[in-house]
Amino acid sequence: MKEAHLQQLPLWAWLWPVLALVLGAGALATGAAPAWLLLLAAVLLGGAVFAAVHHAEIVALRVGQPLGSLLLAVAVTVIEVSLIATLMLAGAEGSEEVARDAVFSAVMIVLNGVIGLCLLLGGRRHHEQVFRLDAASGAMAVLGVLATFVLILPNYVPSGGEHRFSSLQLIAVAVVTFLLYVVFLFVQTVRHRDYFLPLAAAGKHAEPHAPPLPKVLRASAILLPLSLIAVIMLAKLLSFPLDSAVDAAGLPQSVVGVVIAAVVLTPEGLAATLSAIRNDLQNSINLVLGSALASIGLTIPVVTAIAIGTGRPLTLGLSAEHQVLLLLTLFTSLLTLGTGRTTILQGAVHLGIFVIFLVLSIVP
Repeated sequence: MKEAHLQQLPLWAWLWPVLALVLGAGALATGAAPAWLLLLAAVLLGGAVFAAVHHAEIVALRVGQPLGSLLLAVAVTVIEVSLIATLMLAGAEGSEEVARDAVFSAVMIVLNGVIGLCLLLGGRRHHEQVFRLDAASGAMAVLGVLATFVLILPNYVPSGGEHRFSSLQLIAVAVVTFLLYVVFLFVQTVRHRDYFLPLAAAGKHAEPHAPPLPKVLRASAILLPLSLIAVIMLAKLLSFPLDSAVDAAGLPQSVVGVVIAAVVLTPEGLAATLSAIRNDLQNSINLVLGSALASIGLTIPVVTAIAIGTGRPLTLGLSAEHQVLLLLTLFTSLLTLGTGRTTILQGAVHLGIFVIFLVLSIVP
């Protein structure tokens, strides 16, 4: 982040969220959504996402790590949950699968797309990068269990139907998922907080930052939630046209989940990539694994409550090809994050898996 941005808030950092809020509130209140308005909403959505990244980075510099990474992970997951809940309650085509598609897409995007870019760009600039093995191994252990519980296990239990849990099984999995995520947060922020702090190694220090001025920090603390609210409003405005466009293009409904995950993970993806370029790979790892865990640990309990409370079906089990990709991703991530050192080779491997994921999402 430029030092000037820590001393004075740039114009775009508050203008984009304000314009996005005004447009989103007006469009949702009137129900009018002509083509030009949807195009403008898409542009403002991108601006609000960039603004959210900027304000989250400023707040993170003040609260420190790993709380800064946790702040952004929880914030973007709130967006994801709200979008999934909107589509589920609307009862649109494929709504019973949108939670599965969004959560799976989030895991694939962060563990392959984002981490691949981080390792490739960071390795290109700094040759070799290091991070704390304790943090990565603990997070991957929890992530592997949660992903298996939620996305693979439903395919092998007969009582709930094809790719589904029964009501009792769904509640049990949701509760265990949430509790494991809470335990992870306790370990990350209290019990073993030092595991998630930057690794001090000779010649491997992240580039230091000056603290933001109090007035800039106050402004970002206010504008961060406003930016996220603007993203939620505009994404909600664009969700139904997106669903119609996917259907009109003859694409699988799972593409909707991919787009939702891509939109909500853009702030974290940008923040993680920039951290890797600055040689702060520990922050990148915290963001990547934290967002994947939050996507499952917070989303599944909420959508379970919606499904049980409204009597709607909830399909969580992945198709055979997506199961293969998920298991390959978890296996490769364990190898990549199992040494505490990374190069551009690991980045290229993860990006290769990500490309195949995108191809199979469009052409199953």
